[in-house]
Amino acid sequence: MKPEFENIPLVNNEEKKRFELEYNGQVAFINYGDFGNQVALVHTEAPKELQGTGAAQALVEKTLAYIDRDGRKVLPYCPYVFAYIKRHPEWKHLVDERFSGFDQL
Repeated sequence: MKPEFENIPLVNNEEKKRFELEYNGQVAFINYGDFGNQVALVHTEAPKELQGTGAAQALVEKTLAYIDRDGRKVLPYCPYVFAYIKRHPEWKHLVDERFSGFDQL
């Protein structure tokens, strides 16, 4: 994660069911479904103003760390999150082994 994102807090917007990261007045987010001990990450979106800044990557890292601290498992349905975990296998331990794409990570 780029240093400029390290001290920016991740917001769990439970009303909208999304994790949010605000940077330079813009909000990147990951929509999720909460299933008790599992969190389904379904869609990541960053405004075009944040593209190329590293905001989406920081958002994913902070979201995975948040879920890890909660002792929960991830269902990475979002292609961006799935690709991130595939490139960073140190996060694979968070993926529920019953997830259909687990063996592709």
